[in-house]
Amino acid sequence: MMESYLNENFGEVKPKHSSEEVLQRWRNLCSVVKNPKRRFRFTANLSKRYEAAAMRRTNQEKLRIAVLVSKAAFQFIQGVHPSDYTVPEEVKAAGFQICADELGSVVEGHDLKKLKFYGGVAGIAEKLSTSIKDGISTDGNLLNRRKEIYGINKFTESVGRSFWVFVWEALQDMTLMILGVCAFVSLIVGIIMEGWPKGAHDGLGIVASILLVVFVTAISDYRQSLQFKDLDKEKKKIAIQVTRNGYRQKMSIYDLLPGDIVHLAIGDQVPADGLFVSGFSVLIDESSLTGESEPVMASAETPFLLSGTKVQDGSCKMLVTTVGMKTQWGKLMATLSEGGDDETPLQVKLNGVATIIGKIGLFFAVVTFAVLVQGLLNRKWQEGTHWSWSGDDALEMLEFFAVSVTIIVVAVPEGLPLAVTLSLAFAMKKMMNDKALVRHLAACETMGSATSICSDKTGTLTTNHMTVVKSCICMNVKEVSKPNDASSLCSELPDSAVKLLLQSIFNNTGGEVVVNKDGKFEILGTPTDTALLEFGLSLGGDFHAERQASKLVKVEPFNSVKKRMGVVLELPQGGLRAHCKGASEIVLAACDKVINANGQIVPLDEASINHLQVTIDKFASEALRTLCLAFMELEIGFSAENPIPVSGYTCIGVVGIKDPVRPGVKESVAVCRSAGITVRMVTGDNINTAKAIARECGILTDGIAIEGPAFREKSQEEMVELIPKLQVMARSSPLDKHTLVKHLRTSLGEVVAVTGDGTNDAPALHEADIGLAMGIAGTEVAKESADVIILDDNFSTIVTVAKWGRSVYINIQKFVQFQLTVNVVALIVNFSSACLTGNAPLTAVQLLWVNMIMDTLGALALATEPPNDDLMKRSPVGRKGNFISNVMWRNILGQSVYQFVVIWLLQTRGKSVFHLEGPDSDLILNTLIFNTFVFCQVFNEISSREMEEINVFKGILDNYVFVVVLSATAFFQIIIVEFLGTFANTSPLTLSQWFVSVVVGFLGMPIAAVLKMIPV
Repeated sequence: MMESYLNENFGEVKPKHSSEEVLQRWRNLCSVVKNPKRRFRFTANLSKRYEAAAMRRTNQEKLRIAVLVSKAAFQFIQGVHPSDYTVPEEVKAAGFQICADELGSVVEGHDLKKLKFYGGVAGIAEKLSTSIKDGISTDGNLLNRRKEIYGINKFTESVGRSFWVFVWEALQDMTLMILGVCAFVSLIVGIIMEGWPKGAHDGLGIVASILLVVFVTAISDYRQSLQFKDLDKEKKKIAIQVTRNGYRQKMSIYDLLPGDIVHLAIGDQVPADGLFVSGFSVLIDESSLTGESEPVMASAETPFLLSGTKVQDGSCKMLVTTVGMKTQWGKLMATLSEGGDDETPLQVKLNGVATIIGKIGLFFAVVTFAVLVQGLLNRKWQEGTHWSWSGDDALEMLEFFAVSVTIIVVAVPEGLPLAVTLSLAFAMKKMMNDKALVRHLAACETMGSATSICSDKTGTLTTNHMTVVKSCICMNVKEVSKPNDASSLCSELPDSAVKLLLQSIFNNTGGEVVVNKDGKFEILGTPTDTALLEFGLSLGGDFHAERQASKLVKVEPFNSVKKRMGVVLELPQGGLRAHCKGASEIVLAACDKVINANGQIVPLDEASINHLQVTIDKFASEALRTLCLAFMELEIGFSAENPIPVSGYTCIGVVGIKDPVRPGVKESVAVCRSAGITVRMVTGDNINTAKAIARECGILTDGIAIEGPAFREKSQEEMVELIPKLQVMARSSPLDKHTLVKHLRTSLGEVVAVTGDGTNDAPALHEADIGLAMGIAGTEVAKESADVIILDDNFSTIVTVAKWGRSVYINIQKFVQFQLTVNVVALIVNFSSACLTGNAPLTAVQLLWVNMIMDTLGALALATEPPNDDLMKRSPVGRKGNFISNVMWRNILGQSVYQFVVIWLLQTRGKSVFHLEGPDSDLILNTLIFNTFVFCQVFNEISSREMEEINVFKGILDNYVFVVVLSATAFFQIIIVEFLGTFANTSPLTLSQWFVSVVVGFLGMPIAAVLKMIPV
């Protein structure tokens, strides 16, 4: 019943992409809470989000007007009049000729007129004392002056909250405030009645308990906030390629300064406002800044690049002009960062549980107060003193009120939603050490329910350290894995063919050979480009000489839709030549000629095609990635505006690139299989290469391997039948990956995790329940769309994330089971005894201590259990699993009945069993009940470590937090009972009474073990 109520009212919140209306609706359902500041701390700030959306709309309007104005200005650009701008003195003194505001007005305002007046991009570079070729000088003084004048590339962040802010927020608890008022009144009345210090004991006891609860809560919350702060720092680490002092290097975007030359490639985020220097086919997606979905072209004619936008296609060099808070993106980020993360489905569900139980608790508290007051009035009526009221009567009424309020404190499990956050914060911190950076809280818990993982091949299942080991150049197949193989290949090939091959390798590449600070050659680029460049260098090629020999006219970068890259060169002797490289069968299909063994260009006949096809299949079946290289002479009249031709090429040859399977992948795939998680490989590679690697990893067993084009043609019914058996999809496009994910989620109800690294993977990462981006090979666009970033690009890390996800889910279930048991027993004990005996056995101070054991300390102990390997031997929860399961209800009800029966027997038979007589007999009995109740919780906490396993001690010492919390609970219980009697309303117990308390508590463990044998 509870589960259906929760699903109906709190189940609409999804792990990601929940609408603002849905987020607002559940908040309205939880409108009456004890402490809203604490309860809603880790939920999204919707008002700040509305603010950010309004800012985006303003940006969109501003940019639209700026573009229109710049277009209009372009018509009249000939008549440029000198600007009335004067350079500020401090800027001149620092060695620059333009200030930050003026730069901002040029770039942000898309002001072509001003740009022309300042001498274009080269003129701005000069005014910024930088070189378009070598970048800024790294001289310390100059860098500092640059920072002073133009600022740094960092955004204003909200100031971290101090510990005392958390103390203040913990004090905002409505019930604690009421108890504080009760304590104050109790102090005043007590001192008037009994004098100081005797009359102050009750009041001071409540005050001390409130302060203890507040400080323990604040310490726990403060530690959580520090963990989130560390994770936020990690999330913001973004590196970019920069040229400084003539050397190309990787640098954090936060170290960028105006004047820096930045190298942008497909998938990068533009790190600051700047101007386009040089590049090809650059398409910029400005939707993150303006909400405009249509990409814009960046070129020498429209050179404005804005911070926070993404490179959708092409590559270029950019001159940084404006950084940090001086950019629109900086201002937007400052607002967005205050918007916070969406709350997770579990947080929302547990808010629902807390709300339901809170209402029940409030009802019980009111009834308890009414029953206790009625008991007092009855007694006074019988004694005939109902018209005369003394200070003692007032104190008794106050105690009744305090007990009722404390029932609400104990009954409302305020800590439930926060236990989720505590567990997630703990898991995220630990996962960071295991090389997984969680960007969204919900991903952590969703990963625990994952039933399917769609993984890339390159770099995830394989090492991404690529080398060319085989080649088929001029129809001649040769192994080139050893150092001297390349030189012998060179001697076997005609010079003209070697020249063409080197021209193709060194010009048709996204990589670069640079000289690093140590004066050594370093190859930059993707692993595929790096492997080819290394192969070219081993053939005796000179990268720089080859690049300078011909001029690049056009570049079409590689992307996962076309699966090819092309360039057009202007040759030194005149004429244009196109080079193409990419997926072997695609490039080979575009060829109609081939270079034969004599270096002659001959038509590609059937025998040659068969020879090349067999070679490609042979390379692929040896798990090699195959690339085909081709060229064609272009006719006079080809313009850079024209697309590069897609047919009519001459095949130079095919290379086989080795990318070994990562160690441990096969074992990780086997772990997934035993955990009920299906692993599928989705790759852009050749089907034979994919099958060979999939077999080696243990992914392809008795299932189906299919190519993207064939998959695309299937009907809806065929897909539903095919997908459950599908294990490998080769030559897939990003759209195929998206279609597969969508079908798995909607038609088959699976919880899907997807890996991606390219810009085009963003839709699939967005669609999946958990998007996993690669930290090393992944582009910024992919990382932005992902929920988790796999920092070492390793498949084994994905399995670790799944294990931690399951751990989070189960830890929270353990804590909920433990807390609901305490809630139920504390409620029933105080309520029933108030109804039947006219007094409550547990006082306000004692109930506050119980509340702390079950709330903050219980969450610390149970929600931070590290994962064990047994977690990956269970079936996944999936999409339909109930959070409060039948197993949990069995354990909660069984344990509650046992504890209630024991405490009820003590209450009714305790005096006769322990021979308690005299004026202190009630106090000793109540102390015994309190002590037994606390030890029942201590042993129940141990039993809650496993919900179905009988051995609850396995690995208990691995979780030092659990051991410390239990030891501290037992230690302070002894102190409260033996030494703090005047404040806590307890009396020291004898050794036999202590023994009975502990044994009764311990007996809950065998009873829990018996309960676990009852099938549900």
